[in-house]
Amino acid sequence: MAAITAAMVGELRGKTDAPMMECKKALTEAEGDMARAEEILRVKLGGKASKASSRITAEGVVVAYIAGNAGAVLEINSETDFVAKNDDFMKLANDAAQLVTEHNPADVAALLALPLDGKTLDEVRAALIGKIGENMSIRRFQRFETTGKLASYIHSNRIGVIVEFDGADEQVGKDVAMHIAAMKPVSLSADQVPAELIEKERSVAALKAQEDADQAAAAGKPAQSPEILAKRLEGSVQKYLKEVSLLNQPFVKNDKQSIEQMLKAAGATVKSFAMFVVGEGIEKKQDDFAAEVAAQIAASKQ
Repeated sequence: MAAITAAMVGELRGKTDAPMMECKKALTEAEGDMARAEEILRVKLGGKASKASSRITAEGVVVAYIAGNAGAVLEINSETDFVAKNDDFMKLANDAAQLVTEHNPADVAALLALPLDGKTLDEVRAALIGKIGENMSIRRFQRFETTGKLASYIHSNRIGVIVEFDGADEQVGKDVAMHIAAMKPVSLSADQVPAELIEKERSVAALKAQEDADQAAAAGKPAQSPEILAKRLEGSVQKYLKEVSLLNQPFVKNDKQSIEQMLKAAGATVKSFAMFVVGEGIEKKQDDFAAEVAAQIAASKQ
């Protein structure tokens, strides 16, 4: 059997990024044949990626990439926050955002099929899963291409915003992007708020009004008239629309101005925006720590 040296292990690790012990095992199995050992590792890494693929990825990062008049915001997920801080994971995220910007893929599947460093992006992702031993997935992206300008803001890699705007002052775009990350509007203007969100707010206001009516009846007080009730519900909806539409929100840097007023004063307009928040809408796995410890103790007694 060929002697497996530290230099051989180091060379294989450099080619595959696999853990040191995995490299040594592959070289031993391949009897020192570097090419065969590399192939063995690729098979093993693919297996690890497959096993990890069913695990929930609710952590991760949001990144943005802008080149000229094109740009993208992208969310990539991992199982733990620890992996989300890994340099290789961050490189994968940034490379993916650049690929979106440069190639305009139709969806995540098309993005994963794009070439990166002599492989596909999906092969690079699978190899990184094998190296780290934790599932990771590209969840979503949004690409912009404009005749105007683009600005982005990333907050702790957890919230990412891209703004499409017109105006001479570049800082305006950056300020609006930062404002969006802080205030989280759901639309540009009130008339663009999704109907289902408006109906949800109307339903909440109606339930609150009914609760007040029940309390009034219990106290022997007269109920509000249908006309007053209708005005109350409409007032609640209008207040909600003002709170969640970007142009109507008070500017975070000067709450005496709305965003619309700030833009007008700066001679600027916002055409559109996208905001991603890591893990938004993903159901996280809730671990029962006590049950896990009990299971480990039971297993150790067998």
